Amino acid sequence: MAEASVADERRGTEVSRAAAGDEMAFARLVAAHHGYLRRVAMVVCRDEDAAEDAAQRAWQICWKKLNTLRDGARLRPWLAAIAANEARKIAERDRRRVVLEIAASPREAAADPADGIDQIDLGRALAQLSAADRELLSLRYVAGLDSTEISELRGGSASAVRGRIARLVERLRRELDHG
Repeated sequence: MAEASVADERRGTEVSRAAAGDEMAFARLVAAHHGYLRRVAMVVCRDEDAAEDAAQRAWQICWKKLNTLRDGARLRPWLAAIAANEARKIAERDRRRVVLEIAASPREAAADPADGIDQIDLGRALAQLSAADRELLSLRYVAGLDSTEISELRGGSASAVRGRIARLVERLRRELDHG
């Protein structure tokens, strides 16, 4: 537990420095969390370029509003919410048609071919959802936020968030079973 509190204190100090305008501290935050933001955004907008754009926009917002974050330990969920929101905006604005690429290399050829099929089926099922629904699933399963954290970021009650996630997961299961 002592290790966790030391890590939280360091993170809080880094966030405080960045909020005060320390560009090097902010660069360290970007280096530590950029990949995470891209993964969150990718689930929402389903396009690598759009996910990168969403992550970049999230960092711009973060730079401007970091001083409004009251608890440095809440940085990661706060960033995830910003990235997911920006990705949703991009997805809704662009309505990009996504092509799922399947890489074929000798190493991958030895893997179970059903794995690739499962990914395609899941991609199709996710494509049936709205950007807002993918945003919610991204916050839960990619960002790892629980229903209470999501409700704090998005508004509403934790039980409403749990119910919506449960309905979305059930919808995906039905789609995958019958796809």
